[in-house]
Amino acid sequence: MMKLLRVLPLLAIIAVGCSGGRESVSATTGSTPVSTTGGTPSGEKMKVALLTPGPVSDSGWNAMAYKGLQEIQKQLGAEVNNQEALDAKIKDAARTYAQQGYKLIFGHGFEYNKPFMELGKDFPNTIFVSSSGSETSANVGAFRFYLEQSFYLAGMMGAKMSKTGTLAMIGGDEVPSIKSTFAAFRAGAEAARPDVKVIQVFTGSGQDVAKAKQATLDAIGQGADFVIHQANAAAQGVFDACKEKGVYAFGSNADQNDNPSGAVIASAISRGESAFVDLAKQVQAGTFKGGVALMGMDSGVIDLVINPKLADKVPADVKTLLDETKAKIVKGDLKIPKDEF
Repeated sequence: MMKLLRVLPLLAIIAVGCSGGRESVSATTGSTPVSTTGGTPSGEKMKVALLTPGPVSDSGWNAMAYKGLQEIQKQLGAEVNNQEALDAKIKDAARTYAQQGYKLIFGHGFEYNKPFMELGKDFPNTIFVSSSGSETSANVGAFRFYLEQSFYLAGMMGAKMSKTGTLAMIGGDEVPSIKSTFAAFRAGAEAARPDVKVIQVFTGSGQDVAKAKQATLDAIGQGADFVIHQANAAAQGVFDACKEKGVYAFGSNADQNDNPSGAVIASAISRGESAFVDLAKQVQAGTFKGGVALMGMDSGVIDLVINPKLADKVPADVKTLLDETKAKIVKGDLKIPKDEF
């Protein structure tokens, strides 16, 4: 995915791990940012905006960011606002917020990084931060959730438990961040079962539930009995198809184990709320410096959570394998593959 910039004092930079202490590392970038923007004047309420690629009601990727925004409002007393914005609407929406005096603007996805770099030049007193992306400047940063770690474990789990030896990955939009998590899922599956078959499908939409369901049904028709998604709001189509055909699904980004379908056996999650709050605190204090932070398991941000209602369906040896693999990741003995972009 992006060129790993070990950065941001604003967040603990977590290269690997699932528990234990945080490790802060100074960062370097293509052009190392050194400028620090001013904080929010005493007595003035900070304004924070969030742009998402889909509805914050998706119980997944976008919902996680919205929870972070709510925590910023709760903990810092900030004035907050949010809206969906994609493609040409990104710059228009972010520019409007900047003109209205918003101090911090989040864009929840790789697709916000480049537009923010352009806008950052026009609004030097506004902080722009994207969830993923490698381009930074004094007032433009990014953080990347090392979701590949949990997808790798999900791949191992699915491969070990599969009766057919076939797994599936259903994506919405084909973007670098999603492709990287799918590559990690495949790597985990192949590490656990070298002869496993992994089907990959992109529907082209993170909102179209019907397309996601049909893609999942097609994959199940090819033998898939464990399915993971990166489909945002369209994930319900994946879960519905799995329920209909009696196969297991993995949730992603948020804990989706309680999905009404009853098909989710585990979720590859990002607990990203603390990252949003930590960054907002730095902006408020005037200590923010542009860069990229990688957040992984050893902060507790990333994890694979087995559905407690279906825990008895997971063989003891599979649970042991997952625990042992997590331990290796935490110690740094196992580096999970991820694309740089």
